[in-house]
Amino acid sequence: MTTPSGALSLDDGAAHTVREIVQQSALWREVDRIVAASRESLDAFVRPLVARGDLRVVLTGAGTSAFAGQVLQPALARRLGRRVDAVATTDLVADPRGCFAEDVPTLLVSFARSGDSPESVAATALADQVLSEVHHLVITCNEQGRLAREHAELPKSHVLLMPAASNDRGFAMTSSFTCMTLAALLALGGSAYDGVAERLAEAVESICESDAVDRTVGALVARGPERIVFLGSGPLKGLAAESALKVLELTGGRLMAVSETSLGFRHGPKAVLNDRSVVVVYMSNDPYTRKYDQDISAELRGNLPAGSVVTVSAGPDAEADGNDAWPLPGLDGVEDVALALSAVVYAQLIALRSSQARGLRADNPFPSGEVNRVVQGVTLHPLHN
Repeated sequence: MTTPSGALSLDDGAAHTVREIVQQSALWREVDRIVAASRESLDAFVRPLVARGDLRVVLTGAGTSAFAGQVLQPALARRLGRRVDAVATTDLVADPRGCFAEDVPTLLVSFARSGDSPESVAATALADQVLSEVHHLVITCNEQGRLAREHAELPKSHVLLMPAASNDRGFAMTSSFTCMTLAALLALGGSAYDGVAERLAEAVESICESDAVDRTVGALVARGPERIVFLGSGPLKGLAAESALKVLELTGGRLMAVSETSLGFRHGPKAVLNDRSVVVVYMSNDPYTRKYDQDISAELRGNLPAGSVVTVSAGPDAEADGNDAWPLPGLDGVEDVALALSAVVYAQLIALRSSQARGLRADNPFPSGEVNRVVQGVTLHPLHN
């Protein structure tokens, strides 16, 4: 397939979603250029903070934007040598004193597609209210959003704007998620990730141009699963969570989707499985972690009907799994935090195909408005000292 629209026409209510999946490789190259052009100002903002041994870094956002933080947290903690936590804005707003229980110098990294969700601005304001010292790195896709505008001129804030096209017009975040995650990795991870954007872009272009991928994703959706499970470990735990959310969103909740870690799945969540389930296991590139992914894949293949378990893998054993292994070409050895950005395209394609199979309009799977593209209906309550 040359694009994920192989079985879709652009007038079936999926035009934005299709375009936003396909455009990711081009946007990642643009993100790479944006971060490179901003390197001097980014380093002037970040380096003095990271040099402080008592710094805490908090990665925050809501929904998909929160999962960006979950993907990034393990890698950034290692690279920065500082405490790094991924905490959703929805948790920060509901319990700011609990989430900011330690009054230590904090770098709050906020991810926001629009920057207009109620919790986005509230989380930064509450951090300022509760903590004695907080600095803000705002990564957003919308220059006109409230979050970007309010932090644009603040002395303790730095706003990093994503390409305008990453401000997804479709219902579900796709290119906005991957662009913001990549930007944070490049901005905070340093030279260790030089050149990674190009490798990721080439991998996704290979996936989107592959007729084999079109057939395998189509075959999984054609099974008519009632439930789909995504498993991943380390940074791929956040990827699994984002994958499940994409399926729930684009199918309007008609296809149950859950996520877990490869080890955690046996501790109760495995009860979700029945003979109409499919499982996608994201295989870690870390040789140690990968052993646990291999174990659960083999176990589930012994328990479920043939073809019910697929692996997404860049490793050398991918070909051994035949049609049940979906490749990530050219990414063998890439850290899992980066691997996640190419791997998520498979989940986006599953969600898109599953939406189509149910006769839904992927750009707006909730036409009655019970779930909104930009969250509505949130009442923000004042926090009294």
